[in-house]
Amino acid sequence: MKTGLQVEGTAFMRNLVVLSVIGLVVFGLLLFLPAWTFNYWQAWVFIVVFSLSTTLPSVYLSLKNPAALERRMHGGPVAETRTVQRIIISGALLLLPAMMVLSAFDHRFGWSPVPVAISVIGDALVAIGLGITWLVVMQNNYAAANITVESGQKVISTGLYGLVRHPMYVGVLIMMVGIPLALGSWWGLVILIPGVIVLVFRILDEEKMLRQELDGYGEYTQKVHYRLVPFVW
Repeated sequence: MKTGLQVEGTAFMRNLVVLSVIGLVVFGLLLFLPAWTFNYWQAWVFIVVFSLSTTLPSVYLSLKNPAALERRMHGGPVAETRTVQRIIISGALLLLPAMMVLSAFDHRFGWSPVPVAISVIGDALVAIGLGITWLVVMQNNYAAANITVESGQKVISTGLYGLVRHPMYVGVLIMMVGIPLALGSWWGLVILIPGVIVLVFRILDEEKMLRQELDGYGEYTQKVHYRLVPFVW
């Protein structure tokens, strides 16, 4: 007879495999269709790096902290409780596919070739960015994909939260810089402009809610002055 934990573990692994397969199909469509070729080594390497950088931490958290993983996996506009955030996250969900598609078209038509070394650096940035987001989840059990304050939640001011107030978004920003470079495109970096704007609006609205609903957050902002980039903002 299987225990409840064994059943949950099996269900998680099954869901992880299904989501991984769906993700690979979606990435394939976003990259190889606009590139119109499978002879696109940058895309293949990027997919491997992205997959490993998301799957391995997911498996680790499923074993060590399944509650934190559960919070991380429930995101998207429907999961948001604030109308402003529903609008913001809807726009954000379009940016990464747009970045990948533009980069793939760039590869197809050769608008702005990127040296191999830069593509490798881009893959490293993708891995680092995703690594930071997962490290945040490990340091803060309440770090969720949607903006919410739960009963018993406390302000975290140690680890990465001692450097900036929104370290998860730092990881997202680093990943966004790395994606077009990993895919061999300079033009893909153009999507960073609306990407940064979306992050700024999301952070400002999130902090408005946290000041109102999370005890001690106001004092935390006096201790950690920068939201996203040290000495800048």
